[in-house]
Amino acid sequence: MAAHLSAFSEPGGVVVDSRWTQPVLRSVRMGLDANAQRFTGFAGLYDEVRPTPPATLAEVLRAYAGGGHPRVVVDLGSGTGLSTRWAATWADRVIGVEPSDDMRARASSAGEKSSIDYRAGWSHDTGLVSRSADVVLAVQALHWMDPSPTFEEAARLLRPGGVFAAVDCDFPPIVGSAPAEAAWRRCRGTVRVYEERLAAGLTGDELRTALGEAARTLPVHFGRDAPKGRQMAEGVQSWSKDEHLTRMTDSGRFAFTTELAMTASEMGDADRFVGLLRSQGDFQTLRKHGLDDKLLGLADFEVAVRDALGDGPRPFWFTYRIRVGVTGST
Repeated sequence: MAAHLSAFSEPGGVVVDSRWTQPVLRSVRMGLDANAQRFTGFAGLYDEVRPTPPATLAEVLRAYAGGGHPRVVVDLGSGTGLSTRWAATWADRVIGVEPSDDMRARASSAGEKSSIDYRAGWSHDTGLVSRSADVVLAVQALHWMDPSPTFEEAARLLRPGGVFAAVDCDFPPIVGSAPAEAAWRRCRGTVRVYEERLAAGLTGDELRTALGEAARTLPVHFGRDAPKGRQMAEGVQSWSKDEHLTRMTDSGRFAFTTELAMTASEMGDADRFVGLLRSQGDFQTLRKHGLDDKLLGLADFEVAVRDALGDGPRPFWFTYRIRVGVTGST
């Protein structure tokens, strides 16, 4: 499927283009360093509790790419390798590109297949060969990437008729328990306000002052698009998920764009539901700044979840929103 251009291979078989191994777009990279650092220190938890994209989506992406078995998939922002390992079930070869050393180390320790390579890099600067990929992915990642240079890089990597897919997942998953899901909203609302305080420069008692109930209310879009209109701490930048498709279309990098939605179920329990909240970057940021579980509402959340879900496993239904761009035929 992909027409591979002349290149050389690093140890481990990662195909690179010598023109792209020097530092480029340095200002973009420096502006996103804080984004990569946000996910340092909890890679193990992230890998244990986060979901894997659904098998049905693989079928859809293969169809958009012309059918058959993709030769190369590039996974931008591959994190701990959850999406990379998933892509390896339906592609000959997958290259995960991840700027966080912590996340990439976890991915590499997961008993990777010979068909998987991980490399340090950025969504706007992968160092890979032009027109070398059939599919480029950004799974739970595009909202942390500078959109314009990311689309430019994805289009450069794709062969004619190749597919770019930004895959996002709503949180929390549906667990069929109103008390558990309501407790999630209360705790996430608490975390959101404390991060806004931290982003505003508050410290000490000003940062830690207890919240009123009204302050914890989440915007109605938060579950599907947490970055929208949000102020984040430590110089972290994010982009609205709801605007992904418009930006993809307006970029002019794709001949066709569309949006898909689907659900997939995985088994989970109270521990996983609590772990999913713990795996959120804002929660982890506040814990690094010394805010404890009680102040952040995690202690009350855990009690409510265990009361609501009990001890046994149950289905977790994850809702996915996928924005797809297909490159032109020439």
